Amino acid sequence: MTGASHFMRLAGGWSDPAFRAVATQAMVLALVAGIIAFLAINLIGNLEERSIRTGFGFLWQASGFEIGQSFIAYSASSTFAKALLVGLLNTLVVAILGIVLSTIVGTIVGVASLSRNPLVKPLATTYVELVRNVPLLLQLYVWYAVLTQMLPAASAAPQLLPGLYLAKSGLHFPILHSGAGLVFGALIAGAAAALAYVAWSRRRADLTGAPALLWPRAVLLLGPAIAALLFLAASTPFDVPEPTRFGFSGGGLVTPELTALLIGLSLYNSAFIAEILRAGIMSVSRSQSEAAASLGLSRAHTLRLVIMPQALKVAVPPLASQYLNLAKNTSLAIAIGYPDLMSIGNTIINQTGQAIEVIAILMAVYLTMSLSISAFMNWYNARVALVGMK
Repeated sequence: MTGASHFMRLAGGWSDPAFRAVATQAMVLALVAGIIAFLAINLIGNLEERSIRTGFGFLWQASGFEIGQSFIAYSASSTFAKALLVGLLNTLVVAILGIVLSTIVGTIVGVASLSRNPLVKPLATTYVELVRNVPLLLQLYVWYAVLTQMLPAASAAPQLLPGLYLAKSGLHFPILHSGAGLVFGALIAGAAAALAYVAWSRRRADLTGAPALLWPRAVLLLGPAIAALLFLAASTPFDVPEPTRFGFSGGGLVTPELTALLIGLSLYNSAFIAEILRAGIMSVSRSQSEAAASLGLSRAHTLRLVIMPQALKVAVPPLASQYLNLAKNTSLAIAIGYPDLMSIGNTIINQTGQAIEVIAILMAVYLTMSLSISAFMNWYNARVALVGMK
C-alpha cells in the first residue's frame, strides 16, 4: 500500500514535491554523466589523432635527467617512478618542516601580540601585518635573491662551525655515509619513550594534579638520536666539505632553493597561525586567568595549563585549513627551481608527453596528502574536545 501511494504521488507530475526532487536529481546526474562522456570521447579522439600513447608503462623507463636536491640515491639512469618518488619526498620534507616551524613561530608571535610589553606587542603586530599582506610568491623571490645574491662565493665562504659553510651554493655540512639506520631507529625509540611519558604524566596529573613537565619529553624524544650521532661521530669518519675555487667538494648540501622555500612558507603561514592562536586565546574568558592566579599559578603555567587547552578548541579547525594551505603551496617551489613533485612532474610531461597520466598521479598525491593532514587534525580536534569536556 505504501509503495502504491508513493507511485501515485510521483505520477502527480511536476507540481508534486516528491516528483520534482527525483526528477531534478535524475536530470543533474544525466547532465554530469553527459559532460564526462563528452570529455572522455574528445580526449580519446585527440590522443589517437596525435598518436599519443596512454598507460603508465613509461614510469619504468629511464628518466634521463638529474635532480638537484634528493634525499635518496638518484641518477639520470633511474626510472621516472623514482624521479616522482624523489619529488614526493622533497615535497613532504618541506611540508612537514614548514608545518612544524610555522607552528613554533606562529605560537611565539601570537602570544607576543597579547603581551603587555610596549615594545613586544607592536613588533609582533607589525610582523603579522607585513608578512601576511605581501604575496607568498614575492616573498619566495625575495628570500631566494637574498640567499643567492647576498652570500659570499665558495672561496670566501665563512666557516660557521668546524666543517659548516654558508655560501651562495647553500649550506654545506659534514655527513656520515653510514649509520642512518641507527639514527632512525633511535628516533623511533625516542618517540615511543616520549609518548609513554606523556601517557604516564597525564595519569599522574589526573590522580595528583601535578602538571606534566615539558623538558623530559624533549630529552626522551631527542636524547637517543643525539647519543647515536655522538657514537657515530666517535667511531666513523665524517665526509667534511672542502671549499675550492669553483665550489665545494664532499659533504652534504642544503640548497638555497630548499632554504628559501622553507623560510618563505614558514614565515608566511606563521603570520596566519599567530592570528588564529591570538583569537583562540582571546576567546577564553578572563575569569579563567583570574582563577588560575588566585591558585598561585604563574603566568607561564596559566598560559600552558589553563588558557591554551581551551584556546585550542577554537583554534584547531582554522589551523587545519592553514596547514592544508601550506601543503598545497609547496607547489610554488617551481618558481624558484626547487625540484618538488610538481616541478618533476612537469619535466616528465615535457619528456614523455603523457600529461594525463602524470597529472592524475599529481592530483592523487596532493589529494592523499591533504586528506591525511585533514584526518590527523580531525583526530586531534576530537581529542582536544574530549579533554575539554572532562
